[in-house]
Amino acid sequence: MQKKGTIKKAVLAYSGGLDTSIILKWLVEEYGCEVIAFAADLGQGEELDFIPEKAKKTGASKCFIEDLREEFVRDFVFPMFRANAIYEGRYFLGTSIARPLIAKKQMEIALAEGADAVSHGATGKGNDQVRFELGYYHFDPSIHVIAPWREWDLNSRSALEAYAKKHGIPVPTSKKFPWSSDRNLLHISFEGDILENPWAEAPEEMYVLTTRPEDAPDQPEFVEIEFKNGDPVAINGEQLSPANLLAKLNELGGKHGIGRVDLMENRYVGMKSRGVYETPGGTILEEAHRGVESITMDREVMHLRDSLIPRYAEMVYNGYWFAPEREALQTLIDDTQKTVNGMARVKLYKGHCRVVGRKSDTDSLFNVEFATFEADEVYNQADAEGFIKLNALRLRIRSMMNKKA
Repeated sequence: MQKKGTIKKAVLAYSGGLDTSIILKWLVEEYGCEVIAFAADLGQGEELDFIPEKAKKTGASKCFIEDLREEFVRDFVFPMFRANAIYEGRYFLGTSIARPLIAKKQMEIALAEGADAVSHGATGKGNDQVRFELGYYHFDPSIHVIAPWREWDLNSRSALEAYAKKHGIPVPTSKKFPWSSDRNLLHISFEGDILENPWAEAPEEMYVLTTRPEDAPDQPEFVEIEFKNGDPVAINGEQLSPANLLAKLNELGGKHGIGRVDLMENRYVGMKSRGVYETPGGTILEEAHRGVESITMDREVMHLRDSLIPRYAEMVYNGYWFAPEREALQTLIDDTQKTVNGMARVKLYKGHCRVVGRKSDTDSLFNVEFATFEADEVYNQADAEGFIKLNALRLRIRSMMNKKA
């Protein structure tokens, strides 16, 4: 911890909620420094409307709200989806992939404003403290990082409320929803409070982006998604920017109740934690991407890439987006995507989405003459006998040796 008076100016990753509002005032009080508030617009919508006024009232000298939606989807979400990265087979990494971009922009503001410190509201138990700070140090190894949850003695909600009351920070008289959430264009997450009982089903009123699957339309809807070099570029023939494309898929998936996940995940810091997620557009996107890959990717290239998915997903989850190993792996993955050009037709129905058609006019590896069950002139079925015997050789030898023993 830096001594009071040694920090002159800090940039705070600010959401406008109770915690970061208290942190803003606490930084002013404890460090006696100028505090600049920064909020990243990653698709939270109206949640950002009140932030500048509240930040100024709480003591910020300036407040920046940066529209990062296109950069977020183009430079962070899409590269991750080219890898089909899903953590522990379930989680689409919506919070994880947002943190490096927030850290990047926060450090840019710190540099431009001549700040000598940055701060965040992540707790000492969570993953976000790692993700933020690995990002900070990537851009400036000498930056001072202030993590109030690891320093202060405000270790309960009553203590936070007392501090807020003392300093005139508005506190909700009642908490409408007893859980915390984080939202961006890729997903919304929920954790804490009633979700800490792993046996209890998440309440229906919690969900924001998705219709209850049972209440979704009784008729399926079909959507066609076009890909170029592994990235989606159009929906139903309409070319869309990355952010607008993902927003459109969120709308379609949400209507059909697609993308709900209830997961007990392993945090990087070592504990298990329950997270409930809504990722409607991302769920459709991953399914469609797999569909186009299935007709355009070489088998061994696909299998090699798939073997690397758990490692890539761990890098993102644990905060190593800017690490050289992730960048090296990204280069390999992007090379595998050069042939992933084509279209997938996806069926959306009551919480489920599945590819029902795929095609590529330029890179298809499917040839009906090779795969047909009818007579053909390109494949001699008798050749399969030698193929099988060669592949069975080690098994046959093992069996013979066991009989001799």
